[in-house]
Amino acid sequence: MVSDSDEAVEGMVTMQERVVNLINQLNMPLIEVSLVVGRHIAGLSRSLDDHIEATGQSFSERVTGPWAIEEGTPGDVSATFDLEKVFKIIDEDRMDILSTLIRVTLVEIEATLAEGLLALRPWEALSRSQLARAQGPGQLFSPLDIPEDW
Repeated sequence: MVSDSDEAVEGMVTMQERVVNLINQLNMPLIEVSLVVGRHIAGLSRSLDDHIEATGQSFSERVTGPWAIEEGTPGDVSATFDLEKVFKIIDEDRMDILSTLIRVTLVEIEATLAEGLLALRPWEALSRSQLARAQGPGQLFSPLDIPEDW
């Protein structure tokens, strides 16, 4: 017999594998992955906040807030670039593919709001840590560096 927690873990592994494969296959830039993950987290967080308000239920900070990012060489805070140019360069089609994969997988694995957030928080922390180390606009378009142990 498979328990609910076993199914949740299996679902998270499925999500992780699919996202890793797609990001690698499409050679997705850091900025695009960050934007997609951020949009999904924002939507799930709003829904969870509504649920918390309606039910009074509480969730751990690990679910409700961004995770601490790993320390590293800080980015060059003096580097400036035009965000409009960045948004003109991003590939919306590629981002839509990743977004659809995430959405469909969350539905397929029947993830709760909390499970969906927990599936995306590692991606958020990874991309935030790499964004924090970016020293120029070119690094935003470098492929997301996924650790070998993912």
